[in-house]
Amino acid sequence: MTKILIIDDEKSPRNLLQQILVRDGHEVVTAIDGVDGIDCFVKFDPELVITDMIMPNKNGVELIIELKQLNPDVAIIAMSGGSRTIDADFFLEGAEHLSVQGILQKPFTRDQLREAVQLALKME
Repeated sequence: MTKILIIDDEKSPRNLLQQILVRDGHEVVTAIDGVDGIDCFVKFDPELVITDMIMPNKNGVELIIELKQLNPDVAIIAMSGGSRTIDADFFLEGAEHLSVQGILQKPFTRDQLREAVQLALKME
């Protein structure tokens, strides 16, 4: 069983990801933003973090940098649906430069999520 931390400020996507991954046999904890995510990361010590890129209090770029400082070996999947003014690709390309193990553009399918999780854990 893999320990996974999901960080997303939007409740519905966060809960849906949690349900899918728990059904797949993973142990899952969720956080509502980057600040909460760091606290959960320290307490839960996950093998994989799936994080949104656009969040209040600490955005995905800041979060990924801090997570990698805390544990350079943690696998990370970045996800984004973009914003009203900036396309999701902009945020996800930035995440790729931070050496994440996977990216997901919202909306994505269950199969795309499962494939990204499997690939990220193999790269770990």
